[in-house]
Amino acid sequence: MAAWCPALAIDRWRLCRDAPDPPDQPLVLVGETAHGPRITAASAPARAAGARVGMLLADARAIAPDLVVHPADPAGDRAFLEALALWVQRWGPWSALDPPDGVIVDVTGVAHLFGGEAALMNDARACFAARGLRVRLAIAPTAGAAWALAHHGRDGTALPHDADPQVALRDLPVAALRLDEAVLLLLERLGLKRIGDLAAIGRPALARRFRDRRAPAANPLVRLDQFAGRVPEPILPVLTVPVPLVQRRLVEPVRHRALLDRVVDDLATALARRLEALGQGARRLELGLWKVDGDVLVRRLELAAATRDPAHITRLFAHKLDDCDAGFGIEVVRLSAPWAEPLALTQVDLESAAENHGTSLSACIDRLSVRLGPGAVAMPVPRASHMPERAQRWVPPDPTVATQEELAFHARPLKLLDRAEAIAVIYEAPDGLPRLFRWRGAVHEITRAEGPERIAPEWWRERGGVRLRDYYRIEDSSGRRFWIYRRGLPGDGRGGAPEWFLQGLCG
Repeated sequence: MAAWCPALAIDRWRLCRDAPDPPDQPLVLVGETAHGPRITAASAPARAAGARVGMLLADARAIAPDLVVHPADPAGDRAFLEALALWVQRWGPWSALDPPDGVIVDVTGVAHLFGGEAALMNDARACFAARGLRVRLAIAPTAGAAWALAHHGRDGTALPHDADPQVALRDLPVAALRLDEAVLLLLERLGLKRIGDLAAIGRPALARRFRDRRAPAANPLVRLDQFAGRVPEPILPVLTVPVPLVQRRLVEPVRHRALLDRVVDDLATALARRLEALGQGARRLELGLWKVDGDVLVRRLELAAATRDPAHITRLFAHKLDDCDAGFGIEVVRLSAPWAEPLALTQVDLESAAENHGTSLSACIDRLSVRLGPGAVAMPVPRASHMPERAQRWVPPDPTVATQEELAFHARPLKLLDRAEAIAVIYEAPDGLPRLFRWRGAVHEITRAEGPERIAPEWWRERGGVRLRDYYRIEDSSGRRFWIYRRGLPGDGRGGAPEWFLQGLCG
């Protein structure tokens, strides 16, 4: 059974909002591209107003000024689809992703449990509707035929198991074969618009035309064979991953902090043994506290590196429990590791000894993040940009990953100013080397100069009038070294006289 949610991103957006937009509003989701925001999903009112997926937002606003715009969340949509693929296993033993907005469920031999295939699809449609999702369903002997019916056939169609999909679905368009856009364009130019047209011209003609293409999406013959079940189609099922979890039901409710710390330490030790048996280390931890009055307190931790050290886990949770109000007492405590990574046993060395004392880099990052907040600790990593102010970005710290430069630069100064400062420069010729400059009220005589290193503006980000830069490494009479640049060239037609700035100190 193929389940296709044509408006998955829009439906998910409405479900995630506490106060969703009215259904009659023209809603679009946009993503950032090199040429500006581009529409990735559009609601039915937005499509009726003229907005289309793939259209630039500026062009769509020119057609429909009343569009309601929100940023897209591809990662969230993918996670939602993965959870949906596990949820649909109520109708079959296994399921698979059909990105970006569908799933495939194996319902072989289980339809009679629901009263037949039609009743099974009715039950599935009702469950999808209860979750606020619009869906198109189809059942066929092969995954390719089920996909074709869900996307291009009549909703709710069930093809008999003894039917030949290539014959029964000969009137569907060739796009139902899941081919690449370039192949579909070629077939359309050849006048092959239906699946039956491909069967009419014969296999030898198709084999000669596509003999060098082995990818299924680029070869109509492979897709036809998968469609009809003559060639197996490998499908990767979605499997649930058990979460390492330990739990304690207390004989007497706990109200005092010292007793709660002992329970957490016991749970950390038990979880460490379970993780060690699995050869894993925790990167995310969740501590759940069930109170007598029915309230549940949850404390979460994000770790810089995989660990299963009970003492380190207990120390981190000690800071998280300072504001914990036990009320009439806590009767159930649960500790789990929703995110775990492989962590092999290693021989004890100096670094591991330091980690046992809480002085390793990853342990230090964890303690700082707990005390200061998860967003207060970050690390710089190189970014693929020749512009100095864009050459790095800040990401969550990960001491296990060595940062590598994405671009090979010339020599850069030891320190860059947060913002380049304007300076006054005297030079011999308009495009010659600088000889004297004034910065922060002091005059510096230049004794040595190296350059220029020319950096052109990033045309895919900047406007057309942005001027290029010429960078110079200079040394003054006192031996101090600076990194300055000239913005623009004399007579370049992009402004007045060139401007000079100081951007870095070379030590």
